[in-house]
Amino acid sequence: MTFEMPQYVIDRVIKKRGRLHVFDELDPTKTALVVIDMQNAFVKGKVKAETALAIMPTINRLGAELREMGGHVAWVQLQAGTPDGKSIAELYHKYFFSPEGAEAHRSSLTPGEWGYEICEELDVQPGDIRAWKSRHSAFVPGHGDLKEKLDEKGIENLLIGGTVTNFCCETTARDAMMLDYRAVMVSDCNAARFPEDHSAGLTTFFQSFGDVYTADEVMEVLRRGQG
Repeated sequence: MTFEMPQYVIDRVIKKRGRLHVFDELDPTKTALVVIDMQNAFVKGKVKAETALAIMPTINRLGAELREMGGHVAWVQLQAGTPDGKSIAELYHKYFFSPEGAEAHRSSLTPGEWGYEICEELDVQPGDIRAWKSRHSAFVPGHGDLKEKLDEKGIENLLIGGTVTNFCCETTARDAMMLDYRAVMVSDCNAARFPEDHSAGLTTFFQSFGDVYTADEVMEVLRRGQG
C-alpha cells in the first residue's frame, strides 16, 4: 500500500527528538524480518485483507536480501482455535465477533486447516524462524514463542511486516520496542484493509515506538550497519 508520512507527524517527531529517524544504521546479522499473519485466512479466506496480496513480492525481496547479509526471516502464524474445536481467544471471540464471525475466525485459524497455513506465494526457507501466537501481539508471555526464538539467534533489530498494519503488526512492533528491540515497521511490507487504517498504524508507531521505512530505505540502513 502506498504511504507518505503526514507533514504534521514529521514536524511533531522532529520537535520531540530533534531528528526524523531513530535508527540510521542496523547490523543485518542481528536483524530479523518478522512477517506477521500472512496466512491464507487473512489474505485469501473469510477474514481476508486483499491488499496483503500486493506486498508479497516486496516481503520476498527484502527477506532474500536480508538473508544474503547474514540476517534472518521469522514467519509468525496466528492460532485462534485447537483441532478439537475450542477457542484459545475466548474473550475476543465472545465480545468482538458475531457468533458466525467467531466460528469462521476460530475454525480457519486452527493448525491443520488451509487458512492457518502461510500463503504459498511467500518464500519460506528451511532455515527461517517459524513461530506462533494466539494474541494480536507476538510478544504476549505464554501466548507465543517468537521472543525465545529470536533471542536464541541474538536478534536485536526487528523489521515488521505482514497484515494487518494497525492490528497485529503495530501491536507486535510496539511490544518489540518495549522489550528493547530496535523496531522498524516497513511501510510497503505491511497491509491493512483500508488506507486510513494503514496510515493510522504507521503514524502512531512512528511517533514514539520506532522507525518507519520502505523496504528500499531499510536496505540502505542495513548496508550502513554492515561490518
